[in-house]
Amino acid sequence: MPFNLLKYGLGAEYPSQADLPPPKELKSSYDVVIIGGGGHGVAIAYYLAKYHGITNVAVLEKSYLGGGNTARNTAVIRSNYLTSEGVKFYIESVKLYENLSNEFDFNVMYSERGQLTLAHTDATVRAFRQRAEVNKHFGGRTEMIDRQQIRELVPTLNLDPGHLPVLAGLWHMSGGTARHDAVAWGYAKEAAKRGVEIHQLTEVQDLVIENGAIRAIKTNRGTVRCGCAVQAVAGSSSLLLKKAGIRAPIHTYPLQAMVTQPFKPFLDPLVSSSALHCYVQQTSRGEVVFGGGSDPYPLYNTRSTLDLKESLLAHAIEMFPFLANAKLMRQWAGITDMTPDYSPIMGLSPVKNYYLDAGWGTWGFKATPIVGKTMAEMIATQKTPDLIAPFALERFSRFIQVNEMGATAASH
Repeated sequence: MPFNLLKYGLGAEYPSQADLPPPKELKSSYDVVIIGGGGHGVAIAYYLAKYHGITNVAVLEKSYLGGGNTARNTAVIRSNYLTSEGVKFYIESVKLYENLSNEFDFNVMYSERGQLTLAHTDATVRAFRQRAEVNKHFGGRTEMIDRQQIRELVPTLNLDPGHLPVLAGLWHMSGGTARHDAVAWGYAKEAAKRGVEIHQLTEVQDLVIENGAIRAIKTNRGTVRCGCAVQAVAGSSSLLLKKAGIRAPIHTYPLQAMVTQPFKPFLDPLVSSSALHCYVQQTSRGEVVFGGGSDPYPLYNTRSTLDLKESLLAHAIEMFPFLANAKLMRQWAGITDMTPDYSPIMGLSPVKNYYLDAGWGTWGFKATPIVGKTMAEMIATQKTPDLIAPFALERFSRFIQVNEMGATAASH
């Protein structure tokens, strides 16, 4: 075996192929320009190419592929939301995730592990019961469980942290994780194979809008004309919206996370508590990941802070006291675009042929496949899919909001 591996690695006819073709010059025009080379951007490009035959597409990324919020999230996938619109949307995303590795012939390391959300008050128990029923009504796999069931599911969990004893839990069987960079590279690889151009280190500097329609994109590498454009730039959404002259109720906040040294496996489910503003999971490599709510002030910055580290880890230790002796390896942050109703903004914009994929807050990674599929369908057919119609920008002026406040593992 070692000899064959050495022969394979040093052979003159090494069979491996690069996932992405080498960089090339920008063309003068494209049918579709996608601004943002994260998971959402390359997913839209892939579905346009594979299912709609639209391949004259350019994805423009100011940094490296998947280097924004895609690289900075904690890789959680779930569909246990509050509203019927949210539940239906994310259930379809989970279904797509389940088959993504087979579709790409590329392992995205999808792992269904379940998510346990803890209830510490009677009011939370009542809210969780309603949430479980909404999920089950639309085909979700979510149910209430009691303290004994929680103890059997997570033996290492402290069920009586300080003044907030655990009363019950919301057990979401479809909760899971996937490797975030693998998801981005899988979509990018398959999109590039079908003719999509992915241009890294290509920063969008301005938008050329004439007679109320998008005409061209100005970049640090020149100007390209486009038939239509999609913005999928995560935490920079409001900055790009300003260039387009579009007003949207988006505020941007840092969202921090951190990870410990590796341990032997002790935690399979994802465990979260909105009362403690904390969620904990163990990766396939044994590291323990901690995350919580967004920082309390707007900022376009991915720095980490000591005060968040102290408060988040204090709550994590209440849940798993033995982790007090763990060594922290690294801490990081993403920047999240929050809307008033904590739901995304998807679809048409006031600028003709300019499409929005924005305002994701902390939901972006888990929505990657369904965003790509539905946005590609909208661009190709010029019709808004029913699944994303509730998330239109105009809902704020019409007062038809989709309130997902509190649907995250740790409240914002």
